[in-house]
Order: sequence, then C-alpha cells, then structure tokens
Amino acid sequence: MNESNLIKNYLTKLVKNNPSALNLNDDVFFDKKNKNVISVDTYVEKIHFPNFIKPNLLIKKIIRSSISDLICKGVIPKYYFISGSGNKHSFSSKNLKKIINSLKSEQKKFSIKLSGGDTVFSKINSFTIVSLGLSNKIVKRNNAKVNDDIYITGDLGDSYLGLKYLQKKKFKKNIHKKYFINKFYLPKINLKFSKYLIKLANTSIDISDGLLIDLNKMINAQQISSEIYYDRIPISSKLKIFLTKNSFKKSKFIFNGDDYQILFTSNKSNRNKIDNISKITKTKISRIGKILSKKKFKFRLLNDDKVLNLTKIPGYEHFFT
Repeated sequence: MNESNLIKNYLTKLVKNNPSALNLNDDVFFDKKNKNVISVDTYVEKIHFPNFIKPNLLIKKIIRSSISDLICKGVIPKYYFISGSGNKHSFSSKNLKKIINSLKSEQKKFSIKLSGGDTVFSKINSFTIVSLGLSNKIVKRNNAKVNDDIYITGDLGDSYLGLKYLQKKKFKKNIHKKYFINKFYLPKINLKFSKYLIKLANTSIDISDGLLIDLNKMINAQQISSEIYYDRIPISSKLKIFLTKNSFKKSKFIFNGDDYQILFTSNKSNRNKIDNISKITKTKISRIGKILSKKKFKFRLLNDDKVLNLTKIPGYEHFFT
C-alpha cells in the first residue's frame, strides 16, 4: 500500500465533516473563514536525507521544502513550528548552534517566525514542521481546465544529482559536485512569484516526489489527461554539461523529485502575463505541456511528437506493505 492509498482508503473517512481538510487531497488545510492555511511535513534520516553530517544545511532544506507547500498554493508563510527527535550526537551543543544560526537566517530570508514545537530523544534523527500562512484564497489541486497550459518554475534534476553525490555515487566524470550538493540542501523557493499565483493559476502543486507523480496528484480527481513535452522540461546549464560528459539522458534525473519548484496550469490567455511576471520576479518559468479533454490516460510524454513509453511512473513513493 502506498501513501495515496493509505490516505484514500483509511484517513479520508475521518474528515467527511471537515471541508477545510480538502478531503486530504491537497498540500494544505484551508480554513477560509479564519484565513488559516496550514501544512505539515516530516523528514526522517535515511528516508528524506542521507545523514546528519551538515545540520546547518539540512535544517535549511527542511524549512524550505516545508514552506514550499504554502508557496505553491499562492500563500505567503508567516509562522512555523518545529519538532525534532535526536540524541547526544545530533543535538550536541556544536550542532545546535549551527541549527539555530541557520534557522535565524531562514527566518530573515523568508520573514517567518518560530512559534513552538517539541523535542524528543531518539536514535533516529527526524524533524516535523508545521507551516502557517494567512489567506482567504488558495490555488487548489484538481481545478485544471481543458486546454490549460502546464508550467513549471526553475530547473529539475540538480537536487537529485546532489543526492547521488551525497550517497557516494561514482560517475565517469564528477562535475560541479559542490553546486549539485548545494542544490539538494538549498532548493530555490519562488516566494516572489508565489504572490501572483492566485491570479494566474487554476491548479498547482510543488515538485517533491517527482514531476510526473506530482502532475498526477495535481489532477487525480478530474476526468482529464495531460500532455508533457520532454524537450521543454527545463534543466540547468551545469546539468546539461554533466549529462554530456557522462553520456546520460536527462530522463535519468528530471523525474525523481526533491526540486520544490511550482507546477501549475493556467489559461492560454495568460501567456504574455506569465512572461512579464517571469521577468519582473526574475523567475525562470517554462511552458511544458497542456491539459487534454478526455481521461484516456494519466499523462502522455512526447518527444518530437513521439510518445515515450514508461513502464512505470518514475519518482518517489512511500510504501507501507
């Protein structure tokens, strides 16, 4: 049983009388009356991050990936709560000083305030973040319109390559190693562009588990299909060089998640607006596909008008059985 089935078959039974829970089919809890938008994320060592060697960078990744759930909804985060489990090694005075300094830095960068939390002794290092923003409107999932354009911010694949380097993966040519590791720890969160999402996007999600998996989540309750143009999926110039030097196809890196870019759909009439906002906010925004009218398939991946067949949807999923 994967995470989606666990939620659908068990947990949704508990929220029938709670419309703010959005049937547990979105990134957030949304209480429109009180303008509360809340997300919860947990990060566990060996599952979400390989080790605790760089706590100063790790805690920044955790904060950024957590507030990304609000940002992709067009909501500016204001407060966060943090709970951590660890031991005398992970929560040593030296490490705690590094963590606190990083939290101060992230608070200043994103104008967020620590508002509570908890600490627990454990042999396994983990963190849970609750993020809170205030808004009377969000960009929900499952609200795509037929013939919508599909967009994504930033580049994909850098973070996954950084993770491979951290896992001591050997390549024929090790190129820009420090750059890719930093991309794993320090994803670029598009806070400035987020302010425009409410007016532009019909539906949205952040890329955490992988482009295609998250695309499917974004429209999973709708009787529509999607089409993605492989050659338009954006990657960085450094990843292009890495792929060339190592004779890899970009498909090996771009569908694995941990990018925390915004995936959204928008009406074709907004193309010029999106181009202008991209320039104003200095945000790279790529149009990578479109929404189709009938539920013939989950998605279709095209390369030069040829359909690329995948044996399974690449990306990350939690399995419990």
